[in-house]
Amino acid sequence: MNLSLLTQAVGDIDESTILTIINDFVASNPNGEDAQKVVLACQQGMAIVGDLFEKNEYYVGDLIFAGELLSQTIELLKPVLSGVATQKVGSIVIGTVEGDLHDIGKNIFGSMAEAAGFDVYDLGIDVSPNAFVEKVKEVKPQILGMSGVLTLAIDSMKNTVNALNDAGFRDSVKIIIGGNPVSREACEQIGADAFTTNAAEGLKTCQGWVK
Repeated sequence: MNLSLLTQAVGDIDESTILTIINDFVASNPNGEDAQKVVLACQQGMAIVGDLFEKNEYYVGDLIFAGELLSQTIELLKPVLSGVATQKVGSIVIGTVEGDLHDIGKNIFGSMAEAAGFDVYDLGIDVSPNAFVEKVKEVKPQILGMSGVLTLAIDSMKNTVNALNDAGFRDSVKIIIGGNPVSREACEQIGADAFTTNAAEGLKTCQGWVK
């Protein structure tokens, strides 16, 4: 399995190469750990797509197509990824925060978390602090994941944590934030428990929390 070839194919948004590599991989009777490496290689490819988009070499349509391809890839890998995780390990509420409409990263994380045995409640995009609080109140998840790509997402994340505090739910849930603008500083400022710019890493953090 040549992971760098896969990363390149995702970066090139080369559908037939990606699907050939993935189908061959699934047919080789791989284990869950190998499948996670494959997802990571795909994510590195998505980072290339993101860079080329920022340099105006790719357009929004390319970005969306790459995201759809990635979701398709994760669907193909799900049987391998979920091998060990037939029992539910916990629940996660996720959403892209208010004012932000980007969902590729969130969707990848959601698919991977589901494959790893989490119940995932995805609230979608542009989710208000109140909507997060209501869902946490309703399903009592162990984890809340907030995603955002724009700088304004940081304020929305902070508002959501404040709203959870006001409602008395902050201590009952671990909060992880993800997306381009998040950093250690942002994480402290927001009052989240962890941050990640990579879905596979974020999932590891969440798995550690529910162990």
